[in-house]
Formats: sequence, C-alpha cells, structure tokens
Amino acid sequence: MMQFKINLTPYLTRIACILCLLISHAGMAQFNMGIKRNVDDLSDSEVKLFMDKAQASGMSESDIEKAALTQGYTSADVAKMRERMATIQTPATEASIKANNQEVNKSAESRGNKTFVINNPARVNQPILHESPLNLDERKLLAKPLDIYNDSLVNQYNSLQKRVASSLDKKIFGASLFQNDKLTFEPDMRIATPKSYQLGPDDALDIHIFGDVLDNFKVTVSPEGTVKILNLSPIYVNGLSIDAAGERIISRLRQLYQGLNKPGSGSSAQVTLAGVRSIKVILTGEVNFPGSYTVSSLATVFNALYLAGGPNRNGSFRNIRVIRGNKVIRTLDLYDFLLRADQKDNIHLNDQDIIRVGDYENRVELSGEVKRPYIYEMVKGENFKDLLRYAGGFTEKAYTYTINVRRNTSREIKLLNISQDEVETFLPNNGDVYTIGTIIERYENRVEVQGAVFRPGHYAIEAGLNTVKDLIKKSEGLREDAFLNRATLTRRKENYDPEVLSLDLGKILRGEASDISLQREDVLQVYSINMLREKRSVNIVGEVNAPGEFEYKEGMKVADLILQAKGLKESASYANLELARRIITHGTSDPQAAKIEIISFAIDGSLKIANDGNQIALQPFDIISIRRAPNYEEQRSVKIQGMVNFPGSYAIENNQQRISDLIKRAGGLRTEGYLEGGKLIRGTMTVGVNLKEVLNNPASQENLQLMAGDELTIPRLLQTVKLTGAVQNPLAVSYKEDFTLKEYIAEAGGYTVNANRKKMYVTYANGVSNQIRKFLIFKKNPRIEPGSEIVIPSYPENRKKGLSAAEAIGLTSSLVSVSIAIITLINNIPK
Repeated sequence: MMQFKINLTPYLTRIACILCLLISHAGMAQFNMGIKRNVDDLSDSEVKLFMDKAQASGMSESDIEKAALTQGYTSADVAKMRERMATIQTPATEASIKANNQEVNKSAESRGNKTFVINNPARVNQPILHESPLNLDERKLLAKPLDIYNDSLVNQYNSLQKRVASSLDKKIFGASLFQNDKLTFEPDMRIATPKSYQLGPDDALDIHIFGDVLDNFKVTVSPEGTVKILNLSPIYVNGLSIDAAGERIISRLRQLYQGLNKPGSGSSAQVTLAGVRSIKVILTGEVNFPGSYTVSSLATVFNALYLAGGPNRNGSFRNIRVIRGNKVIRTLDLYDFLLRADQKDNIHLNDQDIIRVGDYENRVELSGEVKRPYIYEMVKGENFKDLLRYAGGFTEKAYTYTINVRRNTSREIKLLNISQDEVETFLPNNGDVYTIGTIIERYENRVEVQGAVFRPGHYAIEAGLNTVKDLIKKSEGLREDAFLNRATLTRRKENYDPEVLSLDLGKILRGEASDISLQREDVLQVYSINMLREKRSVNIVGEVNAPGEFEYKEGMKVADLILQAKGLKESASYANLELARRIITHGTSDPQAAKIEIISFAIDGSLKIANDGNQIALQPFDIISIRRAPNYEEQRSVKIQGMVNFPGSYAIENNQQRISDLIKRAGGLRTEGYLEGGKLIRGTMTVGVNLKEVLNNPASQENLQLMAGDELTIPRLLQTVKLTGAVQNPLAVSYKEDFTLKEYIAEAGGYTVNANRKKMYVTYANGVSNQIRKFLIFKKNPRIEPGSEIVIPSYPENRKKGLSAAEAIGLTSSLVSVSIAIITLINNIPK
C-alpha cells in the first residue's frame, strides 16, 4: 500500500534550535547588546524573525545547538522555544504543506487509497499514519494541516481521528498507549541527576564555590570529553558520573583554592548538572515511524518509542531490543508496564543506541465476556491462564464451563473446546480466536412462591426445601387471609410446555394429602380470600361533606359511614333517609322478585349510638342517600345598577319578591333615569321588561319574580338612535321626537343595493325588538324611541336577482308550448 505523508520534520526540527543560533549571532546585535534573553519575554514577531533568519543560516543542527549552549542557553530553553515555535510557521512552510496536501488528495482520488496522514496536536513534528475505511470527504478532512482548521471543524476532526485510530488498532492490546495525547513519556528535566548518568560532550556543568571565597563557573563538556576552568589544564570527565566528575573537578580546583572541601576549611564547592546534551537514537524494525531521533540524554526507551509512534500492526510488544555497541543490552516487554506498571527495563538511552522492534510471533484474539477483550501477544511457554490474566479475567456473566476456540490449520479452520480443567495447560497458537460466551438466563434450582404468604419470592431447591410444604415453611408460612381449598402449581413439562397442577393446600399442610415434590422453575400460587371476591364497598350520596365510595368493613353502621364522609351538611335532613341494598340470590329465582331493597329511616343529627337509625348495620355495596331539608334555603342575592338612589347587591327575602320590590328597596328611580331603557340580565340572557309598566302596575305580568343572580340595570336617558346594517353610512344620530323611520334612514344615506327592507327591525334600549307590520295594503312602522337601534339586514351575496337570458328563453319556450297544447285541446272539444 502506498503511503502519503505531510512531513513537517525538516521545518520543526530546525525551529527547535533556532533560538540558540539567532541569539548567539544576529540576535545578539539586535537585542540588548549580547545580553541573554528569557524565552518567555520574546514576542511572536521576534520568534518569527528568528525563524526567518534560521532558514537562511545554512548551519547544521549540531552547530546551532553548540552555539546556543555557549551563550548560556539550556536544553530547557530549547524545549520551551520548541513549544513556542510549534504554533508559528513561515509563509514558505505553510505553502509547502498546502502544496503537499493537494498532492496527497490528488493521489488519493486517482488511486482510491485509504492511507492518510493525521497531524496529532500532541506530536506536531511526527505525522501519524493510519488506515481507515473513511469516505473521500472524510479522508480529505484528515489530510488537511492543523493550522488551517477553524473552531467549527475541531470536533469533527477529533471524531474522525478517533475512528481512524480505532479502526486500525482497536483490538491490539497496548496499541492505544502510543496514541494517548496525555501520555508522552517526556523526561522530567527538574529531577535530581540520576547517579547512573554518564557525562558526555555538550553536557553543561555548574561549579559553585561558597564560604570564605565566592565564585561560580559554567562549563560545557567539549567534544574531547573535557571541561576548561580558568588557567587549569583540561579536566577529562567524559563517561564519569556527576559525583565522580565533581570529585575530579574539585580536586583540580584545589590548585587555585587551597583546602577546598577539606575539614576545617572555610571554603566549599559543589558541582551540578546545569544542562543535558542531546543524543541521537535509531528506531528500526516494526515501528510506525522508523528513523533517527534527537532526544534528551535523559530520555528512556519509552520516550523514544512514543516519538516513533510505537510498534506498528506487525510489531511485537514483547520483544523490543536495545542495542548498544552491536550488543543487545536489554530486551523490553511492554506487558510488564501495561499490566504491572513495571519499568525495570525502561533504561536511559545513550548516544547512537538502536531500538529494534521485532515481528510478533504469536497473537491470539480474546472476545466476549472478559474485562479486556483484545488481541494479545503470547510468548513461548505461556498458557491460556496467562492469557486470561492479561485480559483481567472473566466478567461476572462469563460462561466458563467450556470455552470455544477457532484455530487455523494448514488447510482450514478447526473448532476446539477448552474445559475448566484445561485452562492451566492449554497452549495458544498463533491466530487463535477465543470466544467467552454469556451464561444462560436460566436457573438450575429456582422455585417461586406467590400470593398469600409472608415472604413471597424466589427460593433454591436444596436440602430441607424439596416439597410444597417445605416451600410454605421457608416463606414464613401462610397469611391469615390465605385460601386453603385450592392452590395452583405451575411447572414446565419435558417439552417446556406449561402445565398447572391443582392442589388442596389445607389438606397438604394438615397431612391429610400427600406432599408434592418441587421441580426447577416451579411457581406456587397461594390465593387470598380478598383476591377471590369482588372489592367490597359502600356508598353515600347527598348532603354530606365528602360523598363517595368507601371500603366496607365488617360491623360498619350508618353513622360510621357518615363520619367517613366528614359529617352532615347544614342542609341535611335527618328524616326520610334511604338505604338501597342488593338482594343477592344464588341459583334460580323468581324473575319477578325484587332485586333491590329500599329501607327508609331517620337519624339523630348528633350521631349518637343510642339512635336506632345511626345503628343500622351496613352490608357490602349498600348506598345511603341523605336528602336536603325541605325548608332549608341558602342566601340568594340580586344586583341593581344605574340610575337608582342606592345601587348594589340585595338579598332575596322570599320567593315572592319582584322587580318593583327591588327598585323600591334601592330607594326608587333618580330623575335622570330612563325606565324604557332598563334591562334585566338573567344568566347569559337579556330579559326584555317594561319597567314603566312594572312601576305603574305592580300586578302586571311584566313585574317578574326575582331569581338568584339577576342583575337589573337602569341607564340614563339616551339621546341617540343607532343605524346599522345595509345602509350607506352606518352611524348614530341624535333622537328627534318627530322623525319617522324613513327620515332616520335618510340620515344614514339611505339603503344599500343589497338591503332587505322587508326584514328591517328596531331594537329598543331594554333589548326588545319590533319589526314592520303589514295588513293587506297597509304598513305600520315600529316606533322610534331614544336609545333604539334600527337594523336593516342584507340579502345573501349569492342571491339570484332575476332570470338569466337562457332561463328566460327556456321559460318562454315552455309557456308557448303549453299555450299551443291548451289551444289544440280546446279546438278538439266536440261542439
């Protein structure tokens, strides 16, 4: 398969050392006259200037590093600068990356290749290669460089990256270790120098003299392995530990400072490691990105493996060799770290070390009910028990009785079963697939009891629980309401069809009938008496505070039910109460016989026990009806509004009160009151009444009896007449006593074309309407009073206004035909 890479290494590796070159040469002249600058103080524009000058410098990476160290910059400064510059690229760099991406996309489209480059933000200088079954648009998205992504694409990019990574290595145990952005294995530069650390060229030492004499020297180990201090001859420290080198340097310093570090002397010295050198290591074999890497001299094997992307699909996680001087000095097994966090073989690297990842020899797949279902690499001598240990063991639902194995032979696939006894002896072969199934949701010794027992539920068939009687005892016995005459035992037949066994539970418990042995999945149902009968209740309706249905209890009396209904209302009658009771007859009976018994009785309102009515015993399904007292009356009120002396709400004293009485109680009519416009509102209806007639003749039928909620309104004298409907200008005009209906309509501009004059009517202020009356040729218009409304309806818009031409011709033809027929008939009559 052809691979396409966006290689950022030439740019970002050079950027990692730009700081040292520019500050030591061009940068020194520009920034503070040769004074060392703090990396954190540099602006982005200054960093950009360093990058531009570095590209034109032509110096090698080692030259740049040496120049930086001679100016007092440490490896920590270089690492910090690398982080700063990783987010900045020159236009030339961006252009080259975009051009490279275009070439990648074109090649992919022409070949349909699935291999694309993903720039991992945690390792910008190391493109990660993956195979993925993504579509073309998704592959193009992943092929774009990180710097052209905007915020809207971040989530989509991360999602696709996870899909790609999981599609390749989701089953290989340990592969995710080198794809974790939060785990880099970078060496800690702030820890004390390891005792095993051996000095070499480019390491920086800090020599501090204190006490009677104060002095400080910063020296760097030369390519020859020596350090130079003042006028002393070179001191050879290559290959020495920091402690040994310190003793050698202090010993030579005694030529300048007598008694240094001697007992009783006033001067002391200390040698520490100020900066570590960079080394080159080579990763080869089955790694994702083989090649040469520049790392810190404190780097370990894990650090280098992470930079190289870890073992690839064919790489071994258990046979990683560190070669130094053509000799294998350590073989690393990553499972030690993955399973036990053991880093005993994670040794520090030396310059020119080679890390070789070999091919895997034996991989097997473990799926199903294990804690870590992956593809595992097995070494010689390991058995299936070791494989289970790597997978974290079985889950709680694993079927462990037998384990299915699919094994590849030289010709075909073979199926094997591993029994429980073979777990420690079975040896896996390369390509084996082990499937751990799930236990069946089925119990081998479960029985269940339901219903009227104190502890219903599931129980195990075991010693002491083998029969129905044992099961009843185990469930704490029968409840008091248990029905003993019949119980059911549901069980499965051999073909798994259900069957029901009926049994007399009372006889079994008394020993009068044989006990029944239980089988797996038996269900014993013990019925209760309450389950076998209709729910028993009593009902109370009428004048109680909480009427409704209540549970029947033995011994309930009428007064007890009234108490449960929260007592009697004030309106309740203590006499003529009724009890309706079912007459229950089982079997045949007279169809004409009564089915309901009615009992009338009286009670004492205090509900005393001594009263016979209160003590009537109730039976299930009885209904008690409590009537309203005949003379009980709740307060009722009416309202009067408008032109009376005392408007407001008035209580109705009795059923004989009328409208005239209400006006009289309200202090009579005010002088500006308009009786003809008075209205009576009853509910939602307007009742037309003639108040003038009511006051002049109280015995008139217009003087209606008052009802609760009535509202009488007497307006002021109205001085307008309203015209609505099919007039040219609907409006209200002033009332003129001598005006006729025709004159009022004229003031509204007359009728419209669509006016229905025959249906015209007048509505008066009191809500009563009147229309035009006709007798023969005589017509009488309704009178117009103040506050009237003249309403002229309209004809429907779709009303026919005459015959069409075709209809007229047809009608004429019909009349002519009929006339001719009549004339012919007359002529044919014998004379």
